[in-house]
Amino acid sequence: MRIGIPAETRPGETRVAATPETVKKLAAKHAIMVQSGAGERASITDEAYAAAGAQIVSAADALGADVVLKVRAPSPDERALMKQGAVLIGMLNPFDADNIGAMATADLSAFALEAVPRITRAQSMDVLSSQANIAGYKAVMVAANTYQRFMPMLMTAAGTVKAARVLIMGVGVAGLQAIATAKRLGAVIEASDVRPPVKEQVESLGAKFIDVPYVTDEEREIAQGVGGYARPMPADWMRRQAELVHERAKLADIIITTALIPGRKAPVLISEDTVKAMKPGSVIVDMAVEQGGNCPLSELGRTVIKHGVHIIGEPNLATLVAADASALYARNVLDFLKLIINKEDQLAIDREDEIIKATLVCAGGEVLRK
Repeated sequence: MRIGIPAETRPGETRVAATPETVKKLAAKHAIMVQSGAGERASITDEAYAAAGAQIVSAADALGADVVLKVRAPSPDERALMKQGAVLIGMLNPFDADNIGAMATADLSAFALEAVPRITRAQSMDVLSSQANIAGYKAVMVAANTYQRFMPMLMTAAGTVKAARVLIMGVGVAGLQAIATAKRLGAVIEASDVRPPVKEQVESLGAKFIDVPYVTDEEREIAQGVGGYARPMPADWMRRQAELVHERAKLADIIITTALIPGRKAPVLISEDTVKAMKPGSVIVDMAVEQGGNCPLSELGRTVIKHGVHIIGEPNLATLVAADASALYARNVLDFLKLIINKEDQLAIDREDEIIKATLVCAGGEVLRK
């Protein structure tokens, strides 16, 4: 079977869907076709792929394989190079109906790895977690680079420098890694999330949890989330949270927002009034900027200064750590491949498998995810 790894063409995308480590494991039984230059932005040379057993080929050859491994969804030009009936695996944005429809029209069997269910058996395939972990780390590093003061408390001959105060909003995988990273840098950290179970995780990492009490059973039930993700909270709870966050934000030096709801616009957590109340020189990293942003003043792909506050709208922080992001993503993909390739090294797609059922967005010209 021919497995193709094309170079990513989406602007700003630096990752690649396979590394020499994963190629070596696949090349023993399959023909691995890596597009020349595919790993260049992740610091992987063509020679390294060749040494692992890959063939270095053109874009047309990589995209024309039986199975195509990508990071992001193919462009129209890329789809035109893919053969009918090919299997496509990548982060394909399962909520983009036009994109899924186009892949169905191209007769691709497409697996969107963002839809991998958060169950024990699928942990090694969870691309959202592996990439969010990296993004949470990088968010703190980007913020520290922009912030014009030290992160830790320092006692020097010239006097004492106070530690930076960091507020993390949204404590999923990215938020937890942001807490851990900021803690290593010596910051004082507070964190907020709608889900009560994360309080223990926050406190175990050395941060203080900002608790917004629940006044109804409905609020408490919704706060439990679904499948590891948050659900939209009632308006009254959001109002109470906004009031508390406003007060904590006035004291913060750095705010990192990570709150996302799959398939929906990101919730607004930091209002313009809150930004106005923040200290001059403070920093906001809006990790939800690609889905509308947790702050209405964020601008996609730009760092702006509004009301004296630096607001960073980097849409894909994991691409700034391309080598490790690619390594983790490639391992996720490899483990997913094991699910659809049988002992005879042939494709065997069991549509009754819950992971397959969740991720297969189109096949046989039909859209399977509405």
